[in-house]
Amino acid sequence: MQVAIDLPSDLVAFQGAADTRQELQTAYALWLFQRERVTLAKAAEVAGVSLYEFMSLCKTNQIPVIDMSRDELMAELEGLGKT
Repeated sequence: MQVAIDLPSDLVAFQGAADTRQELQTAYALWLFQRERVTLAKAAEVAGVSLYEFMSLCKTNQIPVIDMSRDELMAELEGLGKT
């Protein structure tokens, strides 16, 4: 599905259509993921990048990819060793 938006032509001319498109896709994917509307994998798909590239984008934009406290993570890791 495609969605069309109007942008100032000087902005697109300055940055180029392909770069503008990629930047908007990435920004939208980060926004969706940060608001918990999509999974990490789906956000990477929306952005058009690999999962690891999207995780790096999250780090750059200070968006956590693990939504649990340190104590929750430690309990989860301890549980792995008991299996």
